[in-house]
Amino acid sequence: MPAAPTDPRLLRAFLTVAEELHFTRAAARLHVAQQALSRDVRRLERDLGADLFVRTTRQVTLTPDGERLLPHARRVLAAHDDLLAAFGQARPLLVDLNSPGPTTGRRVLHRARELAPGHELMARYESGLTGAATEILAGRLDASFGRYAGLDPTLRAGLDHHPVRYEQMAILLPEAHPLSSRESIALPSLSGETVYAGAGNPRTPEWTALAEDLFSAHSIHLAPPLPLAVGDEEFERIMAKTGHPVLAVQNFPTLPGTVLRPLISPIPLSPLSLVWRKHLSHPALTALRRAATELGETEGWLRRPPGSWIPSADEEAMSGGPTLPLRGPTPR
Repeated sequence: MPAAPTDPRLLRAFLTVAEELHFTRAAARLHVAQQALSRDVRRLERDLGADLFVRTTRQVTLTPDGERLLPHARRVLAAHDDLLAAFGQARPLLVDLNSPGPTTGRRVLHRARELAPGHELMARYESGLTGAATEILAGRLDASFGRYAGLDPTLRAGLDHHPVRYEQMAILLPEAHPLSSRESIALPSLSGETVYAGAGNPRTPEWTALAEDLFSAHSIHLAPPLPLAVGDEEFERIMAKTGHPVLAVQNFPTLPGTVLRPLISPIPLSPLSLVWRKHLSHPALTALRRAATELGETEGWLRRPPGSWIPSADEEAMSGGPTLPLRGPTPR
């Protein structure tokens, strides 16, 4: 073991390579040259007197000593980040909002910025919690919003969540659709319809699975996979071409030639959580959680309307997530 404390920069280099198991990707993530990253890892190995990786031309794997170091490195770096945060030197927190527009996540983010003006919260748009979750676990994002219970258990194992809101689901209808003149759409009236809910999109399977649960009880057909549309213009074009209604939530922005109508009978809810990497400690994350709690309390975001529908797995997740008191010290 080294006689002097190990440089946190070297530990961060080790941890990034351990998470990526690829030096090129790790160097890109750290915004350093691959040669410099390799040099830092070798220096750490010399300091510790142990080989941490097995490197071949085909792959990079951890040695037993590397596996042993991994949890210690995570704890040391978390403590180091806490120390910097205590003196106003925390790095920016990267927060995925899924999509632009007047979303719940955007409101939470804006309130968190007011609560923690001394810290930087940077918005990202990964479009879908499953897609964002892989980025969070890889350290390229810090937090996101979405349906936590719909994530694969292997993803949930590395994540924590804070229940934020039950969003009422809605349907985006072409203006020419026979139901478009109604103020709300009863689910039984969609029986036999084909509705788009992101089938085939690798970033959003948690949303598609929620739709399948809902549709199966009302004889609604899930639209088949479509080419992945990137950007609002492409999404509008594809939706206009197919003519399918689109499952959405009430604050979803309408597209040209469409109307957005709330779903009823029963009222289907989309459960929304703030999701982050386990053991992440950051004052801006505390601000996000406090903002979600504050807005939820004042606007009744976690009160379920009578006659609402939600899968049992989501009901359990939304009632059992971590809580944060509304009152307490405001992050610096």
